[in-house]
Amino acid sequence: MTNAPLSTDVLVIGWGLAGLVAAVEALDAGKRVVLIDQEPRTNLGGQAWWSFGGLFFVDSPEQRRMGIRDSLELATEDWFGNAGFDRPEDEWPRRWAEAYLQFAAGEKRAWLRERGVGFFPVVGWAERGGYGAIGPGNSVPRFHITWGTGPGIVAPFAAALEQAEREGRATVLPRHRVAELITTDGVVGGARGRVLASSGAPRGVESSREVVGEFEIRAAATVVASGGIGGNHELVRASWPERLGTPPEHMLTGVPAYVDGSMQSVSADAGARLINGDRMWHYVEGITNWNPVWPSHGIRILPGPSSLWLDATGRRLPGPLFPGFDTLGTLAHLRATGHDHSWFVTSRQIVEKEFALSGSEQNPDLTGKNVALLLKSRLAKGPTGPVQSFLDEGEDFIVENDLESLLEQMQRHPGGDLLDIDNVRREVVARDREMDNEFTKDAQIGMLRSMRSYRGDKLIRTAPPHRLQDTSAGPLVAVKLHVLTRKSLGGINTDLDGRALAADGTPIPGLYAAGEASGFGGGGVHGYRALEGTFLGGCLFSGRQAGRAAAAG
Repeated sequence: MTNAPLSTDVLVIGWGLAGLVAAVEALDAGKRVVLIDQEPRTNLGGQAWWSFGGLFFVDSPEQRRMGIRDSLELATEDWFGNAGFDRPEDEWPRRWAEAYLQFAAGEKRAWLRERGVGFFPVVGWAERGGYGAIGPGNSVPRFHITWGTGPGIVAPFAAALEQAEREGRATVLPRHRVAELITTDGVVGGARGRVLASSGAPRGVESSREVVGEFEIRAAATVVASGGIGGNHELVRASWPERLGTPPEHMLTGVPAYVDGSMQSVSADAGARLINGDRMWHYVEGITNWNPVWPSHGIRILPGPSSLWLDATGRRLPGPLFPGFDTLGTLAHLRATGHDHSWFVTSRQIVEKEFALSGSEQNPDLTGKNVALLLKSRLAKGPTGPVQSFLDEGEDFIVENDLESLLEQMQRHPGGDLLDIDNVRREVVARDREMDNEFTKDAQIGMLRSMRSYRGDKLIRTAPPHRLQDTSAGPLVAVKLHVLTRKSLGGINTDLDGRALAADGTPIPGLYAAGEASGFGGGGVHGYRALEGTFLGGCLFSGRQAGRAAAAG
């Protein structure tokens, strides 16, 4: 079956957050839009729907109410110290970074508020760094959680799209997988591909690739917003850089299987320049989902600062590689050990206070905008319901009442035979001894004591400092941690209008890119490292830029 060719003003490939924003911006400009995706309609919103909804703002009202003094100058210093731009091809990513910082310090919050998006009042402090004033990390808390998490940020753009559908201005086509961008005399004029069999698969569940037909859509402008490669372990390993060590043999997957990188080669065949493919963002606090949605489904622990972090052999990670401080620095260190896992040793009190789980489905209080549940789960004694489920059901969790029993069970756990149990015991005892020391030479203990001075951390994020073996802190807990795939930091090289650039740096007429497909802007707005809360924001900003430019022609 071959469908009759369609034509439109703007064709958007991929209905994640960047694609939705691009489509809505083009619709607001009066253009007709066709939005296509290879998945069933249940997946509208893409990865963003599954996210925790973290957004990076600079000098926001939420920050000021929490006593945080932030500025564009400080955020710029942090971003560029984090990104480490050092390549000729970083010219456009640098410009995107400067433009995005202006957006985050300026109209971003008001633009979202106009669409009904709200924010949790307590600002989180992710990627704390610890290297020095001009090194990696956020100097102040900037992680704003969307009220409604990922679905809350997707909702206003999905609603605008659906209204345009009802009015006949937008067409949404699920199960359309692009195989080729139509190019004539160097101008991209739409896309061709295959129609996949209809699927009733729930959101996130892997769907079939049975082909039932072909399609062709002609468009004056085409926006590629197809995401990254995190669901394709072969591509992740092929792109893995030497600076991060060897790629893991075993990884968990932090994104649905459809995040497969299929549009990368299609875009390159149309002349688009792909840059910074070796820059990527994966987490090392991944745990096996006891109730998986997609293959090898992993969940990230968003840890507070108190847990003792050990490598697979039981050696403590060096400073400042403490929980929540430096994602890629920790990844590089752990890859150098030659093993694919590491361990948290902690207490139930720390788990209750400091373990948040990434993902909209793991935070029903915030996702459901349920204030009563929020107060009960975040402020009352005991872990949140989802965390308790992992304590009860998760294969990576060990809970014991005393240290010797914990060590015995850790050693029996898969991979536990690598542990030097005597050293693990020594590390726990030494940490507890330093905790009793009013002065301490332990940098992690000094940092967590300091963090308690920030109201946000003291309220919901940092447990009162205590000995791990303090019986009043509850049982001891060990958690086996895995590498969890997540984001591509490189992608299609674009200018500030989202126009895809050719190898010679000139725009390809008719072709635009946004979101993770473009490295969240320019082909790598984050450089080597992200400051967190910047992935959704990058989708918003790059989708807005590309949608407006595509509409203008």
